[in-house]
Order: sequence, then C-alpha cells, then structure tokens
Amino acid sequence: MDSLETSRLLLRPVLPEDAPGILALDSDPEVLRYVPGLLMSTLAEAAATVDYIRRQYEQNGIGRWAVVRRDTQEFIGWCGLKLMNDHVVNGRTNYYDIGYRLLRAHWGQGYATEAARASFRYAFEQMQLPELHATAMRANRASCRILEQLGLEKQAEFEQDGALWHWYTKLAETTNPG
Repeated sequence: MDSLETSRLLLRPVLPEDAPGILALDSDPEVLRYVPGLLMSTLAEAAATVDYIRRQYEQNGIGRWAVVRRDTQEFIGWCGLKLMNDHVVNGRTNYYDIGYRLLRAHWGQGYATEAARASFRYAFEQMQLPELHATAMRANRASCRILEQLGLEKQAEFEQDGALWHWYTKLAETTNPG
C-alpha cells in the first residue's frame, strides 16, 4: 500500500508498533464522543484493530493510513480511505469512505483537514474512484466542516446507533479538494 506525504504529515500503512497509539486514540472518551461503540481498554484490543486494518490492505488494496507528524515522527492518529464492505451504513455497503481520527492533543491545528485532503486526492487521482462517501454525526460540527471543505455534499440525514448522521457524497466529475 502506498504512503502519502503532505507538508507536515506522513500517511503510511498502520504497523503493529502503532498499537499503543491506537489504544491512546480509542481509549479517550472525547476522541470517541461522536463514534458509537465501546472505549478500548487494552493493548490486545488495539493490536486486533491494527490486524483488522492490515487485513483490509490485503483484501481491498486500501485501508486507513497512520498519520505521523513529519517533524517529530509521532503517531497522531489515522486517516484515509476504506472500502466499507463488512457492514451496512445508511442502508449501503460496498462503497469507499473517507475518515479520520486524531489524538486530542493534535486537534485544531489543521492536521485532520491536511490528511483528509491528501486522502481525497488519492481517491480520485490515483484510485480513479467514481465517487467517495463519508458519514459524520450531525452534532460533530468540526468533522462536518472538514468534509464540506473537501467538497463533499450532504446528501441525506439518517439515524443510526441512536444518533442523527449526515451522509456525504462527492462524484469524480466535480472534484475540487479546496
């Protein structure tokens, strides 16, 4: 799987040694405030998540990238593309999704937007996808703002996991990552 670089970030495949970073990310209730599911509590759970992501690379040729600061080489989260083919969201499956999650210490610095923009370009320029989708909980204004800055358009609102969500879509013909 390819790696991507931006001015401040390296997006690279998730590695087994990223498990402590995944644990830090998914054990923080504020990070998971707008994500359904249980908080992670063990390194074994984080290692299983790493294995799951790495299997996506093998099975689908794509999966989320680890996001690393180029200046410090510090793991700060994940971002990227995922073929959503293992569950149903908004009545859909088998679509490409763009997503991101960063450690709280790295919020508000433009890293999520920077990583998402690189992933967006990769989807359309390298993978030549006909369309790209994303979901964000309606209450998660920061995430919705990032998706809208990329040019994804809100297509629908749906209820899942007891919350209201936005469904976003971007077609290849109209790409302009801002």
